[in-house]
Amino acid sequence: MTVAAIEPSVVENLVRRLTGIVGPDGLINSQAELLVYECDGYTLEKNRPDVVVFPTATEQVVEIVKLCREMRVPFLPRGSGTSLAGGCLPVGGGVIISLARMKRILEIDLRNRFALVEAGVINMWLTNRIKSEGWHYAPDPSSQGACTIGGNVATNSGGPHTLKYGVTVNHVMGVEIVMPDGTVQTLGGPVEDGPGLDLTGVVVGSEGTFGVVTKAWVRLVRNPESVRTLLGVFESVDDATAAISAIIGAGIVPAALEMLDSLILKAVEEAFSFGFPLDAGAVLIMEVDGLDAGLGEEAARIEKLAKANRAREVRRANTEAERLLLWKCRKQAFGAVGRLAPSYCTQDGVVPRTALPEMLRSITAIGDRHKIRIANVFHAGDGNLHPILLFDERDPDQLRRVMEASHEILDECLRLGGSVTGEHGIGVEKIDFMAKLFSPDDLAAMRRVRQAFNPDGLCSPDKMLPTAGACAEAGRHKQVKPGRRAAL
Repeated sequence: MTVAAIEPSVVENLVRRLTGIVGPDGLINSQAELLVYECDGYTLEKNRPDVVVFPTATEQVVEIVKLCREMRVPFLPRGSGTSLAGGCLPVGGGVIISLARMKRILEIDLRNRFALVEAGVINMWLTNRIKSEGWHYAPDPSSQGACTIGGNVATNSGGPHTLKYGVTVNHVMGVEIVMPDGTVQTLGGPVEDGPGLDLTGVVVGSEGTFGVVTKAWVRLVRNPESVRTLLGVFESVDDATAAISAIIGAGIVPAALEMLDSLILKAVEEAFSFGFPLDAGAVLIMEVDGLDAGLGEEAARIEKLAKANRAREVRRANTEAERLLLWKCRKQAFGAVGRLAPSYCTQDGVVPRTALPEMLRSITAIGDRHKIRIANVFHAGDGNLHPILLFDERDPDQLRRVMEASHEILDECLRLGGSVTGEHGIGVEKIDFMAKLFSPDDLAAMRRVRQAFNPDGLCSPDKMLPTAGACAEAGRHKQVKPGRRAAL
């Protein structure tokens, strides 16, 4: 569905009726305030919604969706806006349904190992609520101090510890979802394996195109008895990636295995003064957890494998404070990138672990060819890359080169047998690549599934799937302001 601009008289009527649902303090529609919502963490494509509404309960979401359907106005859900692929972009304007005020933890049942939360609950809040009792919520995106669980459900978010524990879909037991026709459905629930079709698994990762998830039942995990965290220091990215393959090839499944290259090391060291060796080509954060018995031996095996692959040293976090600071550096690395350039674009590709050395060399070559600096920090254990392209978006030539380089990086991921997203989603940024990644039959099947949930196409239109099974037509995003690609 391609959405046309909404007439001012329709917007005026829409605002009046939405005010009747959520009250005058429950929405914004001034142009200045709407600027905040014209994009998400992917800032290269922008468009303002006509109104942003802040429901506080599922019942209000139902009324908002019914009103939008009645008036034929597009709508889309939004969490904290940390999405990095344009999943929150209001392509044709319309209504953004912000779930930021639906932030209650409704139930915690440690005996049955689940929690029921509203979609606007910040990821870290849940773990903070239960950590004193020895439990946590395992999915830990780097933005977990800001991102919402509803947003994690939308993109099937990962994080450093998903190598061992799995991504969001492995920890969502069920959802309450307001369908695009305004009905409320409960899919799954607080049981380990529900009967029938796994519709929860279908909704997780659908990027808000199937409806508005308002609540989620999520699985809780016991804290490990013990943790060992190591930092391997390497002269080159090639050596670090060889160590990654050696560790996994030895049958070890670390809790986390993260790589930072020299450029990102400079940024995080300036920000946090951890003591990273700035002359290193790359470092690996290597963590194992579980029962204390035998864990020291496993950490020693990892250290030995790292040194066999030319690690010049392997440091250990000797205290919990050291470990937490190390993870703070990793998880806030993207924020520290602001020290390197005025703008950056974070990509999200996946390759087989054995292809990491070749992929990293290709990224370097692509950056050199387009004269763009590229920093790398990523989930090395599962091959999920996050190259960060540094530039100044005020310079149109730099913007053009960044987009060309981004495309080449994702094409290379596909050539090496990978994917164009591991956890950031497709959004609007990667629609072109869907036809490269999937066959026409695959895309037709996806389109039929989405139509079953969202037959009118009003919920998050122009996201994820290309038009007619191919690259969308030129100019499809006519409402999108400069900074977009010429043809998505």
